[in-house]
Amino acid sequence: MPQLETITVVGVVVLAILVWLYFRQRSKDHVEEVLARHKGSARVCSRACLLEGMEQIPVALALTADAINYENRDLQASIDLSVIEEVEYDDETATGHTIAGKVLRLRAHNHVFEFTLDLPSAKEWEAALPARRVDRGVDRAKAV
Repeated sequence: MPQLETITVVGVVVLAILVWLYFRQRSKDHVEEVLARHKGSARVCSRACLLEGMEQIPVALALTADAINYENRDLQASIDLSVIEEVEYDDETATGHTIAGKVLRLRAHNHVFEFTLDLPSAKEWEAALPARRVDRGVDRAKAV
């Protein structure tokens, strides 16, 4: 009987791993679907990770003429370019962690949004949305 219990436990663990891999792959597929949907209308769109504390949330990030959209299966949000006070590209997060690639940091209404990008995507984003600091709302971010 101990063999049957061992096989059952191993089977449950393997099943849990397969379910986790399936859902992880489906979330990547959904991000790809969102990127495909935005390709035609966006100036730049790429995969990114939204940083919320220590959590990295995979998202599709798209720059349109008037907003930056980020979404995945559980999240659909945007930031209007008119409210962005600062655009910054860095190799460290706001908490001081160094990453491979670049961090796109946006400041709007005293809130910081951070997205990690791979280097090729970061170059595209820097060309389309240059880094800038705005003093007291005189000027706002805009896509090039």
